[in-house]
Amino acid sequence: MALAPLDGVLDRLPETRRPRLWLSLLCLLMWAPSLFSLPAGDRDESRFAQASRQMVESGDYVRIRNGEVERNKKPVGIHWAQAGIVHTLEAAGLPARGWIGSYRLASLIGAWLAVIALFSLGRALVGRRAAFLAAAMLAATLLLVVETHIAKTDAALLASVVVAMGLMGRAYLAPSTFSARAALGFWLALGAGVLLKGPIAPMVPLLTGLTLYVADRGWQAGAPWVRVLRLWWGIPLMLACALPWLAAIGIATEGRFFAEAVGGDMLGKVGSGEESHWGPPGYYVLTFGIAAFPAAFLVLRGLPGAWAARMRPGTRFLLAWAAPTWLLFEAVATKLPHYVLPAWPALFLLGAAWACDPLRKPTPRWLGWIGWAALFGTGIGLAAAAVALPVVADGRVSLVSLLAVPVVGVMLWAVVRAARVGEWARAGLSAALLAVPLYWVVMGGVLPHLTAPWVSPRVAELVAGEGVPAERFGIAGYHEPSVVFAVGTQTRLLTDGAEAARFLAGGADRLVAVEGRQVARFEEEAASLGLRPRVVGRVDGFNYVRGRRVAVILFRAS
Repeated sequence: MALAPLDGVLDRLPETRRPRLWLSLLCLLMWAPSLFSLPAGDRDESRFAQASRQMVESGDYVRIRNGEVERNKKPVGIHWAQAGIVHTLEAAGLPARGWIGSYRLASLIGAWLAVIALFSLGRALVGRRAAFLAAAMLAATLLLVVETHIAKTDAALLASVVVAMGLMGRAYLAPSTFSARAALGFWLALGAGVLLKGPIAPMVPLLTGLTLYVADRGWQAGAPWVRVLRLWWGIPLMLACALPWLAAIGIATEGRFFAEAVGGDMLGKVGSGEESHWGPPGYYVLTFGIAAFPAAFLVLRGLPGAWAARMRPGTRFLLAWAAPTWLLFEAVATKLPHYVLPAWPALFLLGAAWACDPLRKPTPRWLGWIGWAALFGTGIGLAAAAVALPVVADGRVSLVSLLAVPVVGVMLWAVVRAARVGEWARAGLSAALLAVPLYWVVMGGVLPHLTAPWVSPRVAELVAGEGVPAERFGIAGYHEPSVVFAVGTQTRLLTDGAEAARFLAGGADRLVAVEGRQVARFEEEAASLGLRPRVVGRVDGFNYVRGRRVAVILFRAS
């Protein structure tokens, strides 16, 4: 009885007068922990951020480069967004260029836009209450929380997909009221998506449209929603958003960008597991319970009811959005959890619609148990990982990490309590709200305070302490991209210990860092050069990309 007022607040929250404000506050509380304090990660985040940093430093906003190496993998959209944020912060007097948090702001803004758009545009498909619940659950998912802390494309891409698909859903439900202005928003959102990640954004509505056309027998009944999207000027507009840069990058790289981005990066992922990221068909089904924590239990429960209600236009559209996109990514050989993120908003709307439906069909018991296993297994696993990480990485116990255990316990208790009386919407919202303290513990209280994984920032601190600029610093044996981002663009990546010795002997006031496996070659070459290096620092840590301990030793000439 003592919790009855709190239950009433949860029940009334979706009906508040300012739902976007409450969702924005939830996003801020959910994503703020360690957004700015977590060091730059390896490898993709540091590569993306460094390429954007070099755009700011060089003034070249066409070519995408890491050092002198062309990065011909993804379009330029996220780099423009990151560079624009850096310029804005620097205009305000903040030293943003070498700060990873400034590059992550693009991901945070993209994720926030995705959550707000899911509520704003999802109301037409499932109603206000269910759209609010779906948006709150999306904001709380483990995968999206991680993506907001990584300075790359996927959170921003999600925003473009949600906006485009929300508008397409309105065209499908009510073509007679779909205006040219709405069609303009649809195509501009897809144009932004093309600049972010090439064909992925337009692929989603294309697959959805083909599925709906076949399911509705569009060749017989007609498809008025196709006409109101204004394809005749919409497709050229979408292409026009990216064509100027595509032409410029084609000229600047003499066609290498298209050969490497399409022939190497995109097609390579289709046929083989690029960079050891292979996964079998069914990978995304098996990992959904973890990636979509804590909302997966509700989404899974809603799927049978969604299929049973597939003749409803809104449900039909959402199924056509999620199913073909999901199946396509399951068929692609290269698999990473975030690839299937564009299909998630539809699934969350379906799950929320089931939870908010007083006439909902009961879920098969076996599927319900899978949902509970996903919730309890991932929650307990996160708590255990939070407690174990400081012990395994640094050999110490973190008192803050111990808070994860009661936080997870309260979350699971609140969800079960609501579910036992059939209040599934309250269960989902409780899970989303109680994820906030869990992420504060894990993301804010544990990860930034580890020592072993953050090798590059400690190397950068030693370099700065020696007063050596990046152009007079070289490193051998440890070439993770975060080193260049942490120390500076002019950092020299040396092939081995012998080259490190020659670099140190090549000029005055130089500094080299040599990973332990290269020290013997460094000392041998230094002796042959008559060089007497002295140790000025040492960093011991763990390279989590390669899964091994490392020791980086810094030398100066005597």
